[in-house]
Amino acid sequence: MPRPISVTISVSALAHNLAVVQRHLEQAAAAARGRGDACKTPSIWAVIKAHGYGHGTAQAARGFANANGLAMLDLAEAVECREAGWTKPILLLEGFFEPADLEILDRYRLTSVVHTREQLDMLAGYRPSRPLNVFVKLNSGMNRLGFAPQAYRDAFARAQALREQGVLGAVGRMTHFANADAPEGVASQLEVFQRTAGDLPGPVSLSNSAATLRYPEIALARPDGESWVRPGICLYGASPFFDTDAATFGLRPAMSLRSQIIAVQHLQPGDAVGYGSLFTADRPLRTGVVACGYADGYPRHAGTGTPIVVAGVRTRVLGRVSMDMLCVDLTPVPDAGIGAPVSLWGADGPSVDEVAQAAGTIGYELLCALAARVPVRSVA
Repeated sequence: MPRPISVTISVSALAHNLAVVQRHLEQAAAAARGRGDACKTPSIWAVIKAHGYGHGTAQAARGFANANGLAMLDLAEAVECREAGWTKPILLLEGFFEPADLEILDRYRLTSVVHTREQLDMLAGYRPSRPLNVFVKLNSGMNRLGFAPQAYRDAFARAQALREQGVLGAVGRMTHFANADAPEGVASQLEVFQRTAGDLPGPVSLSNSAATLRYPEIALARPDGESWVRPGICLYGASPFFDTDAATFGLRPAMSLRSQIIAVQHLQPGDAVGYGSLFTADRPLRTGVVACGYADGYPRHAGTGTPIVVAGVRTRVLGRVSMDMLCVDLTPVPDAGIGAPVSLWGADGPSVDEVAQAAGTIGYELLCALAARVPVRSVA
């Protein structure tokens, strides 16, 4: 039989999480209108970069069928979505990289972020079959991509000139928040955006998962305007916050990593477990060996105490995670033996965020690190 490890991707959980975000935005818009503010609910770019955060591009596109658009990095993934039948907008979050890419944007009707002068130069030398839509990105303080505030309005004016020449169609404005998930919040970067680009025309895109969930009011569109949010990790059922779990928002995990017990050991006081002997028993202890290790995408730095579920019972990882195996404490599950089911994270186990926090990282990394050798099954 195959090695007993697999991942299940729930397309219905992806669709559920998108609906949760949509309701959250609709409620924010309704509350604002109740206060007398004229606004409308923003549109949603469902972010499916990094192979759908490890869930698979095709599965993510199916799960997010009701999104207003998809956002990603890779041109090949964008083409895959178009050729699979996605007809709504697709946004390239890092834009294009060389002049030859523009032909692909043109052929497949892709919207691009523009964040450098060189990209504007490339656009100026291209004549598309129909105008290309873009979002001109402002570096409001994250200092990754985008035009500096003092250069932004000139860049935007140049994009508007290309629009008048028929090279560009819609020209939007966007930025990215560095601390929407942290106490610092978005106020300082939002002030830079409003001061620099707030009075310019065109659609706006500001909010990632954290800002969409915590500050939905900043994404609301004027009645005569267009606004987009860009949720990512929350759509997969993980939390962008360290202090608030995904379930608090009604989100469901879309990825479930499962395996089985393949061996049982009986330790005596003083016996150690695994490489480096990082865990030593202080009493008689029954342990299980699970067919999952860091070569499968489970974090090697998840040490003793990391939550795991065996036969429906919550227990803990013991010692150091190996390439192909890890050990668990079977004290809470005395009847569990070889073949007992193990949930490492997901719908019937700990959340991926719990595992990540125990390992000193974030859920994003674990989801994206799923190894190619792990069989994947999609369910409705």
